[in-house]
Amino acid sequence: MPLIELSYPAGTLAEETRTALVEDLSTVLLRAERAPDTEFFRTITWAFVNEFPAGTVLQGGRPVTQPIFRVDISVPEGALSDRRKQELVSEVTRVIREAARLTEQDGLRVWVLIRDVPEGNWGAAGNIVRFEQLRQAAAQPDGREREAIAADQNEPAATSG
Repeated sequence: MPLIELSYPAGTLAEETRTALVEDLSTVLLRAERAPDTEFFRTITWAFVNEFPAGTVLQGGRPVTQPIFRVDISVPEGALSDRRKQELVSEVTRVIREAARLTEQDGLRVWVLIRDVPEGNWGAAGNIVRFEQLRQAAAQPDGREREAIAADQNEPAATSG
């Protein structure tokens, strides 16, 4: 259940470029998590795009003169090892640079922030979703992932004193 939030100044990307970029970011994130690239996992990989008006994206207190990008990625704790995080940061930076036609030297204009959501702190459909549920869903044949998560929701939750 990864979540991508992409932010940049308005007018930086054309609509078709933005659409292709979000598709590529979703692919990169699923690959880094080693999640299957199935319809189910795509439906739970959400992206929010924030295009900020001119004058509201600042560097050193002044409006930017060249586009900068911030990508906030939230994943369940345990979904990404340090090696996979490095892979994710490298690939996210690469696809943004390609989409925005930035040079390799412009890499510092792309920031990637990875947030590990602690176990028990991610909810959907009125229930806590646990990382193990997602791992079990990933092991299911295509089309049966929802059943694995739903079955787990019906089991009593462990409580701590």
